[in-house]
Amino acid sequence: MRPKLTTRRARLAYAGAGASVLVIPATAIALNSTPVTDARGAGVPASTRSALDAYLSRHRLGYGDMLAVAGTASPGAAGQSVSLQFAPGASSTWRSLATAPLTPGGHFRLVARMRKSGLVRVVYSRATTPTGALTAAPSAAAALGGGAFEVAGQGSAPQRVHVFASLRTALGAPNVLAGQTVGLPGRLLPGVAGRDIRLQALTGGGWRTIAHARTGPAGRFRFQYAPADLGRRALRVRFGGDLLNARVSTLAGELTVYHPSVASWYDDAGGTACGFHAHFGVANRGLPCGTQVTFDEAGRIVTAVVDDRGPFISGRDWDLNQNTAAALGFSGVGTIWASS
Repeated sequence: MRPKLTTRRARLAYAGAGASVLVIPATAIALNSTPVTDARGAGVPASTRSALDAYLSRHRLGYGDMLAVAGTASPGAAGQSVSLQFAPGASSTWRSLATAPLTPGGHFRLVARMRKSGLVRVVYSRATTPTGALTAAPSAAAALGGGAFEVAGQGSAPQRVHVFASLRTALGAPNVLAGQTVGLPGRLLPGVAGRDIRLQALTGGGWRTIAHARTGPAGRFRFQYAPADLGRRALRVRFGGDLLNARVSTLAGELTVYHPSVASWYDDAGGTACGFHAHFGVANRGLPCGTQVTFDEAGRIVTAVVDDRGPFISGRDWDLNQNTAAALGFSGVGTIWASS
């Protein structure tokens, strides 16, 4: 009887042990049974791991802005150093941007200047051996860049940062004749070759692309544009963004396009066909009253308002009133640049 009782008790004990195993989550089994390895492949027991929690000051930055990353590690990691690592764009190559020691309480703060979009993470800057001692591993450091390498499983989760590109232009307010080619320079930073840049004009309440350019190796570009439409329009330069930088646009002044026309001048002391006198007035046969027209005479520029009808002599397009003519230094009859 005793052998049977012993066997029965053993079976119950085995069954109880089996039941207790079943309630352990599968993830816990994997966590305890899978060894952690450092950059050289040496085993690091799971019990010695120290989690890193990193918090970014912001995820969207201007070109050259400072990114601050703060966080904590397990108190058991005190005395170690951590590194802020960066992988630009879609790259899987990490390089170190900054390194700092952990405080006795396991806190850290890292700061770096950002010029490209990509992923950032925080890792231990030296490997942990199974006994918890710190070791140098030059080959591993070289593999990860910047003298820092990660103990697998001990880095913070990668987080994406978006960095806007920087657009610099020198367009100003160019005045050109219709059909005349004008060169408009600029630079996009960081300097990467082959990026598409667009010159846009404000037309009909929206921005319309009027020219394209590609950046050179230093990020420089130059638009070659031959405008056909007369008048004044606001310009902007736009970069649509890519994996390395977020999109950006910047106002680039106003472009005024002229054509040569023939003008004379008169004294508008009497009444005007439009019923009002503009200080800088001009008479035209077809433009609506109140239309603004810009004139350029030998570098002198005046914007006048259509307030009368005329001239009624064949071959002439404008009659400038006495104020407009005086401001332009114009007299008699002659050719003048006009924006309409």
